[in-house]
Amino acid sequence: MTDPFPKRPFAGRVALVTGASRRGGIGFAIAKRLAAGGASLLLHAFSSYDEGQRWHEPGGAEACATDLASAGADVELMEADLADPASPAALVARAHERFGGLDLLVANHTHWGGGGILDLALDSLDRHYAVIVRGSLLLVKEMAQRRPEGPGGRVVLFSSGQHLGPMTGEIGYVTSKGALVQAVPSLSAELIARGITVNAVNPGPNDTGWVSDELRPELLARSPLGRIGTPEDTADLVSFLCSEQGGWVTGQVLNSEGGFQRG
Repeated sequence: MTDPFPKRPFAGRVALVTGASRRGGIGFAIAKRLAAGGASLLLHAFSSYDEGQRWHEPGGAEACATDLASAGADVELMEADLADPASPAALVARAHERFGGLDLLVANHTHWGGGGILDLALDSLDRHYAVIVRGSLLLVKEMAQRRPEGPGGRVVLFSSGQHLGPMTGEIGYVTSKGALVQAVPSLSAELIARGITVNAVNPGPNDTGWVSDELRPELLARSPLGRIGTPEDTADLVSFLCSEQGGWVTGQVLNSEGGFQRG
């Protein structure tokens, strides 16, 4: 009898995890989970973007790759700016060159520049769309085109809860993430015949280093389980969606928020 819960569910599988540039982030938590299950990993980072964020971890991308390799993972790190339309193809091509294919695409990368509608700057808006929307869709296209048809392909995109309530002062971010949410059913319908499932995950407020001391009490007051979400919570759901057991789930936007209360 085939073991329905193998100890290495991703053995022989190749994963690309974007936005894996710091050990406190969601991308690294997902990469660790996939690596522990036997996956070979291409990690993507864009360190110059992280350097402008207050949660920046100097040398974080290299540390992520080193930690995974030290734990026995077959891993490679590739830096790329996903605002460059050539970057998605280059990333997918590298996965094929280094590991012989690509089965699991976890598009965890993002861009956040802030700004509400009255402060809208065209260059900021364009970069949100280029990185989050175009970058993600081109990654899906390249993965699907190069992967031989057959079961087991997985795509996981990321929402940010903007479909559940307003996020003021973040119009570029909100509209970009919203576009991915709207794309999920159509991507799923188009790619399922090729053996690829497509889902999106909304991790809700997640303690990855951005939560300030001033904001933490407010988030905790809205969290009925008494804590803020962690990258490991998100990794639990993503690893399930990438597993064989998650192969019957497609076209969904899954909210992993611990009952977070809005309004």
